[in-house]
Amino acid sequence: MKTPAPGSHVTVLLQESVAMLLPALGAGAVRRCVDATGGRGGHSAALLEHLQHQDMLLILDRDPSAVAALQERFGHDERVVVRQARFSEIRAVLQSLDWDSVDAILADLGVSSPQLDEAERGFSFLRDGPLDMRMDPDTGISAAEWLNTAAEKEISQVLKNYGEERFARPIARKIVQERTQTPLQRTGQLAALIATVVPRHDPGFNPATRSFQGIRIFINHELEELEQFLPEAMAALRAGGRLAIISFHSLEDRMVKRFFRADSYRVSSDLPLRAAEIPPLPWRAIGKSLRAGAAEVQMNPRSRSAVLRVAERSDRHAA
Repeated sequence: MKTPAPGSHVTVLLQESVAMLLPALGAGAVRRCVDATGGRGGHSAALLEHLQHQDMLLILDRDPSAVAALQERFGHDERVVVRQARFSEIRAVLQSLDWDSVDAILADLGVSSPQLDEAERGFSFLRDGPLDMRMDPDTGISAAEWLNTAAEKEISQVLKNYGEERFARPIARKIVQERTQTPLQRTGQLAALIATVVPRHDPGFNPATRSFQGIRIFINHELEELEQFLPEAMAALRAGGRLAIISFHSLEDRMVKRFFRADSYRVSSDLPLRAAEIPPLPWRAIGKSLRAGAAEVQMNPRSRSAVLRVAERSDRHAA
């Protein structure tokens, strides 16, 4: 099998995610779905194959280039509404459309291949370009702006907490030292700096991987966005509706797993209640987590770390 060409995007866990959402699409005269992270539209196109002419699909993305691509791909389809928005804004967008609830929501939390492969976006340490890393280049500060002004302790904490980088402190120290001589402006410049600090033990692992991940997560407030999105998305589902999340690193997956367990709604086993008196949980996890199979990983190595989790809304008024 061929690996994807640079600039192309291969949708991860496509069949699995759609299959897990299909049971939620069996009721209602008009079915409404949301692809909360549209990207280049792979998941959206697959969902549309299962929607009828009266059904609707809302596609969100915060990246203006992705929104333009989505509008070009689906602009002719009357069932599709495309909006530029962060996925944490899902409830506000639904309210603007007068959608009181939806049947299914999908969010793929990965960075798209075009974002990684376009050097000017600044996401990749493999391609030299401006050190930007913003999902929406029109908002917030770039990675370069932050790295050239942040305190050493803050940089170290970001690399450690978001990138899970063991060498966070020496990398942060090196960044602060180097920027006094030459401001950090390029991805290649940062990657080369990190390589002087992090020992290369694994020939298949780039020393800059964890640091770039941590900086990207911080610059785009990705964990904060996910924390806001999960309850907003679940509240937007009708009873029996499903939420599917594809995550790509342990910080995201841990957050999704804990939320889907609905721990904050569970009644303590110490309370003297009969089984019939225990209130039902507002949602429940569906099955076990799913990962890409060997064939998909061979075709698309970026799918190796993907984890799919699905939950179903049980009582619309419980949250």
